[in-house]
Amino acid sequence: MAYMNKSIEEIHKALINKEVTVDELIKESLEKSKEVQNDCNAFVTILEDPKAVEVTDDLLSGIPYGVKDNYSTKDVLSTGSSNTLKDYVPFFTATSIENLEKHGAIMVNKTVMDEFGMGGTGTTGHTGIVTNPWDKTRMCAGSSAGSAAAVAAGVYPYATGSDTGDSIRKPAAYCGIVGYKPTYGMISRYGLFPFASSLDHCGALTRSVKDAAIVTDGMKGIDKYDMTSWDSKDINLYDSIDGNVKGKKLCYIKEICDINMYPDADDELKQHLQNFHEKLELAKQLGMEVEEVSVDQTLLNAVPSVYVVISCAEATSNMSNLTGFIFGPRAEGDKWDVEMKNYRTQGFSPLIKRRFVIGSYVLQAQNKDRYFHNAQRVRRLLVDKWNELFEKYDAVILPVGSGPAKPLEGSKNILDQSTAVLEDHLQIGNFGGFPSITIPDGFVNNLPVALNITGKCYDDVNVLNIAYALESKMDYKGQTAGGAK
Repeated sequence: MAYMNKSIEEIHKALINKEVTVDELIKESLEKSKEVQNDCNAFVTILEDPKAVEVTDDLLSGIPYGVKDNYSTKDVLSTGSSNTLKDYVPFFTATSIENLEKHGAIMVNKTVMDEFGMGGTGTTGHTGIVTNPWDKTRMCAGSSAGSAAAVAAGVYPYATGSDTGDSIRKPAAYCGIVGYKPTYGMISRYGLFPFASSLDHCGALTRSVKDAAIVTDGMKGIDKYDMTSWDSKDINLYDSIDGNVKGKKLCYIKEICDINMYPDADDELKQHLQNFHEKLELAKQLGMEVEEVSVDQTLLNAVPSVYVVISCAEATSNMSNLTGFIFGPRAEGDKWDVEMKNYRTQGFSPLIKRRFVIGSYVLQAQNKDRYFHNAQRVRRLLVDKWNELFEKYDAVILPVGSGPAKPLEGSKNILDQSTAVLEDHLQIGNFGGFPSITIPDGFVNNLPVALNITGKCYDDVNVLNIAYALESKMDYKGQTAGGAK
């Protein structure tokens, strides 16, 4: 009997009742890992001999899981899916992974990602392209592509991810699972390879909202090594979920959700938005109030540009330590500066180098105010607008992307201006550090699509509860790839 396609609660119950052993779970997860590796190329490293632990009352104890390859794991290869760190083995473990280990969780593999988290396709990792388990001709999105593919394929009930723009939530949407990034600082970033520090969030990819709460409870906590972390010991996400949402108020944004905003909409987009509006009616049936609001289109149109400028600037600074002298394989050259130039020129993919060039350009003294400071100002306007919405509404609910997973063939990491805001509005959750969760809401052409719920900072319980209530009334929960209706 298979267990890795079940929920954390179900697996824990089976362990407690001695229907299955930890060793049997590990064996099943490793066998499934190898199968999915052949199909989807989801892993950088599959561990040879993970050790079993004692099963306790802790829901995570004895259950296998996956770790995105930008989390430091002591004595286990941690590459960030980059050739510049292809042989890097850390001497310490990220705090959030240590926390999971304290709960008895068992890491069985490290998952492929877009190089250093930069890219939304799952195609730029140094080990190759990650394919979608629902359809191998489609992408998983990124950067947490391997984690999303593995959870969707039933390798284990959850995997860790990181989210700088939508890197947990978009892959979750494309793979028909749940993707959750909590309020900024709820989970320590110590040991996570930094991409853009003011935007980076740790989080989880699961197959249900309750599982997302369980995993986040296991990962979170204040950390002396991360000054942006905060004390959440009095918040128990899992125990707080009750599905009671009567009287809650949701809003959706006309400029993003109205099909008339997209005169060239294809059938996939039309069906996707229709699905979304059907779920708004479901929310009303659950006793929630749902209202349409309007946000200045000019402000919304600025979202992708603000993200590019700020993320590239912070990445350029954060990754200046990648020289080949401290980390990674040393490059050839007769002088130190030649070695460093060769290391960075030959080691990084073209996408990464473009982003570093953009970051360096916008931080130059003559450009900084025009680009970087202006991006920061617009970021503030966007965050202020969302906080204004949160004064009246419990959450903002929006569709994720312009439809199901995009085809790999012919797709490029280039912005489509006609649907740019629809594709990139999740970045606002990173601008403000807001708790944000993506849940499946149906299928288009037999491929999963999703909606997103975002709330105000520190209101994670409310966001998860709304998501749980909606999920509970839909058929799209606990599903693995191949389970399309």
